Amino acid sequence: MAGPAFRAAAVRVRVPATSANLGPGFDSLGLALGLYDDVVVRVADSGLNIDIAGEGSETLPRDESHLLVRALRTAFDALGGQPRGLEIVCANRIPHGRGLGSSSAAIVAAVVAARAVTIGGDTRLDDAALLALATEIEGHPDNVAPCLLGGFTIAWTEAGTGRAVRLDAAPTVVPVVFVPGKPLLTETARGLLPRTVPHVDAAANAGRAALLVEALTRRPELLLPATEDRLHQEYRAPAMPESAALVERLRADGVPAMISGAGPTVIALVEDATADKVARLAGDGWAANRLALDSGGACVLPLGSNPD
Repeated sequence: MAGPAFRAAAVRVRVPATSANLGPGFDSLGLALGLYDDVVVRVADSGLNIDIAGEGSETLPRDESHLLVRALRTAFDALGGQPRGLEIVCANRIPHGRGLGSSSAAIVAAVVAARAVTIGGDTRLDDAALLALATEIEGHPDNVAPCLLGGFTIAWTEAGTGRAVRLDAAPTVVPVVFVPGKPLLTETARGLLPRTVPHVDAAANAGRAALLVEALTRRPELLLPATEDRLHQEYRAPAMPESAALVERLRADGVPAMISGAGPTVIALVEDATADKVARLAGDGWAANRLALDSGGACVLPLGSNPD
């Protein structure tokens, strides 16, 4: 079969930050946040050129080892063939190594951009295939699902394929994120998890995760009990004691707070009327940001647009 043809024009993809787990929904629940990375990809005659601004501009590689490039290569293989060359421009705003889905954002941006620059890409890779491919690259769907689809997602793997259901979070819910100055590797956080947990804890988490779906979509007044977790946050606390202490302090004050993803960022899901007050509770050493909920997920934008 002949390889694909590519568009001459560049494409621009915008992808949101995400918060996974949301307390009890370990490796399954995720929420898209109104903080975005932009990636511009153009098929060139030859070579690989990468320009990076913002987060990671001083540390990320500018060669084939870059996660974005590796994901692009995987996506182009799935689409039928590699382009002769690539020019890539990244404007990164999502903090790296903080539990806000920066790796998933890079992967989703790559697969969406690869499909967009490939003529007929929509027929070769539909949205379900795109999610499956992003999950395959990332290893689990809890962050790539909300990044790709937007909103509040319930994700799972079926026969090795990533799948997800998208829901709308209640419009009165406001995410407040508390970002610490130092990152934490996801591998470090995962390495602290035990191989088995008590049955009573697993049962408790199942109930709270089910309640969280109702609380986040229709009854935000239930978010405090719905975000209680017994599966992962306590075990990971030694790697992020300041984050664990902040979660404990906020929850003691009635704030539905939890570790975002693998941490060390703390996220609180609060009502609009109290969001500004909650953002001031962390104290020194934290960058507190009130964010919007993202409902659109990854999107291809006109090059000259600025939808902030």
